[in-house]
Amino acid sequence: MVDAKYVLERNKAIADMQKVAAVSLTSDMWTSINLDAYLAVTCHFVDDNTRLNSVLLGVQQFPHTHTAENLARVKASLMEEWGITDKVTCLVTDGAANMISCGKQLKLRHAICIAHTLNLIVKKSLDMTPVLCDIRAKARTLVGYFRSSTLAKEKLVSVQRQLGRPTLKLLQEVETRWNSTYHMLQRLVDLREPVGAALASLNTDITTRTSAECTTISGCLSLLSGFNEATIELSEEKNVSGSKVVPLLKMLEQMLHEEMATTAVAVAKEMGEHLLRQRRERLHALQSMSIMSSATLLDPRFKLIGLFSPLKAAEATKRLVTECGALIRTPEAMPQESPSTSQPEQETPGNKLWHKVDQTVKMSRKTKNATADATVETKYRTLGGPSGLLADTKTCLSKLAVTFVCTPASSVPCERVFSKAGEVVSKKINRLSPKTVEKILFLNKNQ
Repeated sequence: MVDAKYVLERNKAIADMQKVAAVSLTSDMWTSINLDAYLAVTCHFVDDNTRLNSVLLGVQQFPHTHTAENLARVKASLMEEWGITDKVTCLVTDGAANMISCGKQLKLRHAICIAHTLNLIVKKSLDMTPVLCDIRAKARTLVGYFRSSTLAKEKLVSVQRQLGRPTLKLLQEVETRWNSTYHMLQRLVDLREPVGAALASLNTDITTRTSAECTTISGCLSLLSGFNEATIELSEEKNVSGSKVVPLLKMLEQMLHEEMATTAVAVAKEMGEHLLRQRRERLHALQSMSIMSSATLLDPRFKLIGLFSPLKAAEATKRLVTECGALIRTPEAMPQESPSTSQPEQETPGNKLWHKVDQTVKMSRKTKNATADATVETKYRTLGGPSGLLADTKTCLSKLAVTFVCTPASSVPCERVFSKAGEVVSKKINRLSPKTVEKILFLNKNQ
């Protein structure tokens, strides 16, 4: 049944992909409990109803060495099978060298997963703040005690019930995810009173946090809350997330400056300085990436106000005018000529000697009109214009929007596939063939 359903759904998905004008891909690697390596590739596009959609192209066993050449070969084969080789506008992966080199070999625009980058920025900033490192170490010990001791866990539940609170568990920090640190500290703040009461009645050397430590934690959490919200929003799959990258980074910097100006916690200010420095070092070139800035300009919610500065906005608009002009010059995409910029063509009588000159003049006139039309349309749409940009499919910018806004901000879609893969291939279910694993994951994701 799985085989038959897989063939049916895959053929249906391939047929649907033939109708799509442009797609973006995300890719990542995963190792199963059996130490089998898998390569996952997800595809993102705007469908006929102008909604962002996605499909899992494949989760293939990858027995080869993880070189850029091998990755590029497998991805190229997968794109050819699905008939999207000429439709891919961007490849989103983590910042591993082989993934970046793979994008270059495939000659695709490449974007580094913003969720991974934000994770690196915050983790580095936390590690560079010594006082906060000590507080985190104490917090890990405290949480570990309540999670490993049955008596302590039951006592915490009992105290919460006596106080009329919902019973919540303490959360432990995970080394690979910075927001687990945020959630651990936030939960400790929320359960400060129950934890203190529980510790007072238990025979343990572990002490509760001091008032100064709680103040420090609250000040740092206030700065980190924006990063937590940005990580969640940029990891979404069914919303236009690539276009949100530049505006969210702009708002993050503004929020940091505002929080640092109002906080009286010295440790929070120190951490904020590290966050600002790391953000600028790792993301300073992001607003200059055409794939991200163009997506922001073409998103009717942001347009020009979503970009960092007038200079960057002007550069992005210029790139968009060039893209729009190139599309207007394409015969199959040529829209009706605008009466404000187009001049009627006149046939020049004469002999063959002048034929070449006539053709040159006509081509020059067309080029000028295309550029002028592109400039008028781009400025009109990005400065004002109707908000339903994607709904107006006759404009060249609408066609460009379908191309650019389908770019996800992160490779989290692949990580979600691997989260499910961890349930499919487990200690109790560990003898499935790689082909069967791929079919099960394909059906789980695409139905």
